[in-house]
Amino acid sequence: MGLFLFVIGIIGWHVGMYGMFKKSGIEPWKAFVPFYNTWCIVQKINLKKYWFWLQFIPIAGQFISIWITIIFTMHFGKNNIIHHTGASLLPFIYFPYLGFNKTDRFIGQKAFDLYKKPNSREWVDALVFATVAATIIRSFVFEAYVIPTGSMEKTLQVNDFLFVNKVSYGPRVPNTPLSFPFVHNLLPFSQKPSYLKWIQIPYTRFKGYDSVKRNDVVVFNFPEGDTVINLPEYGSARPYYDFIRGYGKERTINEFGENNILVHPYDKADNYIKRCVAQAGDTIQVVDAILYVNNKKAYAAPDAQRFYYIFSPNKTPIDFDVLKDQGVNIKNDDKYEEERASINEALKKGDTTVIPLNENDAVVLGKRTDVKIFPAVSPYGKRTVFPYTPGTAIWSEDNYGKLWIPKKGVTITLNQENIGIYARAIQSYEGHTLEIKPEGIFIDNKLSNTYTFKYNYYWMMGDNRHNSQDSRFWGFVPETHIVGKASLVWFSWDKGPRFSRIFKLIK
Repeated sequence: MGLFLFVIGIIGWHVGMYGMFKKSGIEPWKAFVPFYNTWCIVQKINLKKYWFWLQFIPIAGQFISIWITIIFTMHFGKNNIIHHTGASLLPFIYFPYLGFNKTDRFIGQKAFDLYKKPNSREWVDALVFATVAATIIRSFVFEAYVIPTGSMEKTLQVNDFLFVNKVSYGPRVPNTPLSFPFVHNLLPFSQKPSYLKWIQIPYTRFKGYDSVKRNDVVVFNFPEGDTVINLPEYGSARPYYDFIRGYGKERTINEFGENNILVHPYDKADNYIKRCVAQAGDTIQVVDAILYVNNKKAYAAPDAQRFYYIFSPNKTPIDFDVLKDQGVNIKNDDKYEEERASINEALKKGDTTVIPLNENDAVVLGKRTDVKIFPAVSPYGKRTVFPYTPGTAIWSEDNYGKLWIPKKGVTITLNQENIGIYARAIQSYEGHTLEIKPEGIFIDNKLSNTYTFKYNYYWMMGDNRHNSQDSRFWGFVPETHIVGKASLVWFSWDKGPRFSRIFKLIK
């Protein structure tokens, strides 16, 4: 349903622009060429060319695009709030109306001259309206998102620009509404919060047309991002709770300084994107890097990749350009150039190293006689994993569980064996106090051996399983933290546009 509505919206926008281009003297076919169409608008209405390029700024570019189209409609003489609302919030209906009705025509610059307000006021009004409209759209309808890391390789790649559908699971009312527009949790070029905590709205979500399903690619607020070390290169990349578990709270605060420990509201924790591999009520287990959900082998995305051990019996390096011609593309940006060099250096020495491959890559490379590959399984890269309790010390990222995912309304029996698994959900996400005393487990100062969950929870994992910070390391994602469903790659960049990825649906 969401995809259908999105496609209808895209078609309506472009069809409307076809009519508006024709009326304004622009060759109408240009309306159907992505990005070039807004370039034509900028030229026609004599905006500075840099406005076109500013559209590509993540997040803020949304309101610039809306502003450009509002200015375009104003050249048709449409200056009041009704028309601006149509252009901003219902363009797939309003633009076809404006483009194909027989009454309205393109006036051009004279439209400003015929209106009483000075041109500068018109531009300011349009900019303010576009900002408000874009904020509403970004909060409740869809949001642009940029892939920052390789945890979803090769399903999603670094510098893929996505549309995140917030209507699908139901738009969430901002918990922290007083915030600087178009930024998330920090002001640009600073470590200062972009929001004020004067108003905090309890968790509220409008009903969506769908729910989080297994195998959806989901954007969510990082569950352990409620408290961060607010210094460059730390934040959610090097979580505060990792240091607490490793060094203790006192040493961590002494090392980084209390002023550099920042507590975020949950909706201002960093955004993460992973695949929902299990939903509320499921039981997960990982055996030799293979995921099982409810005792059945889980879905694996076609482009998902993992590490393989690789060595060369003849100490022969790999020509990665030839490998690419065979359909195996080990990424070629600067970071991966170093990785390629490291792999070949090990192969020339006869050493065993690791290489990231998806299933197809492994099949192609496995047929070669100059190298040998086999799946890498922990303890390679072994890290301490959730829930960090002695009873689960034998778990690793590749041999994990079994573990039950909490479900709304389900009551469980609490004991010393499972309290470490569910304690954070009870305390941090559902807002109770919890103490473990010799007499037993106390919730809100009352002895209790049971607990009933009030939210649904999800288990998120990256498609690049050996290069992903995911639920194996920080646990469940509560429904309160769900932002939306990743739907479409609208642009992609790696030393230039990756045209093959533009307008690619996310599966």
